[in-house]
Parts: sequence; C-alpha cells; structure tokens
Amino acid sequence: MKMIPVETTINGDQTEFLCNADESLLDVLRDRLGLTGAKEGCGTGDCGACSVMLNGRVVCSCLVLGVETQGAEVETIEGMADGETLHPLQRVFIEEAALQCGICTPGILIAAKSLLAKNPDPTDTEVRYWLAGNLCRCTGYDKIIKAVQKAAAEMRAA
Repeated sequence: MKMIPVETTINGDQTEFLCNADESLLDVLRDRLGLTGAKEGCGTGDCGACSVMLNGRVVCSCLVLGVETQGAEVETIEGMADGETLHPLQRVFIEEAALQCGICTPGILIAAKSLLAKNPDPTDTEVRYWLAGNLCRCTGYDKIIKAVQKAAAEMRAA
C-alpha cells in the first residue's frame, strides 16, 4: 500500500509523517510518532481512552484516519503539561487519587480540559455529561468529578 505524506500540528509542533490510507490517528500517534498517552480501549469509539483534541474538538482517535489530520491541529495528553509543570487537572487527579490503572485517564483529562475551556465553572451534572463518553472500570466517577471540580476552582482563582 502506498504511504501518504501528512503535515499537521501536534501539541503545537509542526509534524510530518507517512501513513497508510486506512491507518487510524491512534495508530499513527502511538506507532509512528511515539506518543503513547492515548490508549486503545475498545477500537470502536465507545470508551474514550483514545480521546484527543482535533481542531478544538474532542474526538476518539481510533475513529479518525491519520490522513484526515492534514493541516489540522491535534492536541494529545503529552501536550497538556507545560514542560515539567503538570496542568492543574493532571496534578489534582494525582492528589485526589482520581485514577488507578491509567487506561482511561488521558482521555478523561483531554475531555475535562476541553470542558473547562468552554465552561470554567461547570456543575457536577455538566461534568458528568461532558465526560459521559469516557468509561472507567477502576475508580468509579466520584473522585474524577471531585478532581475536575477542584482543578476548575484552582484555575478560576489563578
């Protein structure tokens, strides 16, 4: 199969890669670019473990073709921290023990960051609704909701 050249921006950096026409963005990120934060949980877009931002929207990278990112802006969990300084959501998730195995965490953090960018003061119901596409089999959701709300409050106060 002929490889297709793609030029895109990933986590603020201009990036070029070659991929097959049928290769998912998730596979490109993990296997071609070494960005292994997004996880394959289901491969069908049902669990949210592979969530990334594509042109400002949360998408399941297992459902997007790598070639579809031509000229696009992609943000992965690897781009969330500022160097060694964790994003408030990342730090608070650790502090509040809102993660266990880590499979779902990158997708939840990406979705939560997107929510707080649109609504910096969400209700618990709004957080639950926004994160409904992200499944966690380990922690349940109470600690996750608490962590998102604590990070939101910190971010508002900053």
